[in-house]
Amino acid sequence: MIRYPMTVEGEKALRDEVSHLKSMVRPKISQAIAEARELGDLKENAEYHAAREQQSFVEGRISDIEGKLSNAQVIDIHSITQSGKVIFGVTVVLINLENDAEVTYKIVGDDEASIKINKISVNSPIARALVGKEEGDVVVVNTPSGSVEYEIDKVSYI
Repeated sequence: MIRYPMTVEGEKALRDEVSHLKSMVRPKISQAIAEARELGDLKENAEYHAAREQQSFVEGRISDIEGKLSNAQVIDIHSITQSGKVIFGVTVVLINLENDAEVTYKIVGDDEASIKINKISVNSPIARALVGKEEGDVVVVNTPSGSVEYEIDKVSYI
């Protein structure tokens, strides 16, 4: 059985999403299908087919989320003893040794990852290079444009 690591916040976001899909989106789609049926011939009814397609997508998403939640391994970073090591759920401040640029990432589960808000998947090349290391360590991350060296400046359990 595949276990899906996720933070407490990630689990809450998935639970909120599935709740929204079931209580708000699903009833709206059912109503749209009912209204489209009233229009008559279903073979040439674009509204009906669009609503059925949307219903299929939503039901698939609900099923996907429920599957992940049932196999979730929720990790509460606040309950873990702070050792200074990079583990799932920590926030890491890195310094690019080439140009002294500083970047901060939080290591999260696949569904939570969003580079826009500096959350990277535990399965990403950067996270894989960081996990198990400590503050002060230098890590080499292989990127498509070549290797990049980072120094781990700070590890926060927030």
